[in-house]
Amino acid sequence: MAVTDKTEEMRKAAENSSIRKKKGHTRPLVKMCGLSRPEDILAVNEAKPDFAGFILGYQKSFRNIPEETLAVLTSLLDEEILPVGVFVDAPLEVPERLLKKGILKLAQLHGEEDEDYIRSLQERTGRPVIKAFTVRNAGDIQRALKSSADYILLDQGKGGGQVFDWSLIPPIERRFFLAGGLGTDNIEEAVRKVHPWALDLSSGLETGKKKDPEKIRRIMEILDAAEKRIQG
Repeated sequence: MAVTDKTEEMRKAAENSSIRKKKGHTRPLVKMCGLSRPEDILAVNEAKPDFAGFILGYQKSFRNIPEETLAVLTSLLDEEILPVGVFVDAPLEVPERLLKKGILKLAQLHGEEDEDYIRSLQERTGRPVIKAFTVRNAGDIQRALKSSADYILLDQGKGGGQVFDWSLIPPIERRFFLAGGLGTDNIEEAVRKVHPWALDLSSGLETGKKKDPEKIRRIMEILDAAEKRIQG
């Protein structure tokens, strides 16, 4: 087997063994992002989303945490919740190291990382990669669909907490995360209109720039209730 084939096989094996769509569930998977305190971990452990996101090396964000804090927080995380590192134009060696150590299970790239960067990270680590794309027009979505990333994420910007025009999204077969301004007031509408594979929330989980346990709990309640209605 060629090295590239072996790497692809390892990457798919890591994905299949880690990322699960709960049997019998029709709701999208849920990623709760920007976690920075032990209290945040306690709240998500109780709510049971599918992914927990941590912002690393991006000083412009008040949610940014150092690697030492990441290690502490992921050690407290429920083992069924997959830790995702969010990076913005970081040196390739940074996400590579954290993925190889197993501190992170996926990497989310939110900068100008190109196809060479994405493929290198996949091949070096055997771990899934999410690539975020800012959506301003239909062309941005077509560009995203061409990405070699395992998953694409459609957003209004870099964590700006604003909703973009969902009508720009055509029917998409590949798995994608929907982000940007999602919260208790619009999460059910997003599921109904966009049908994303996964939802990515951050600012919609906060009160006063801190994660709010009640909002975290409420999001999952809304999604579970919507799922029950769909299933009849």
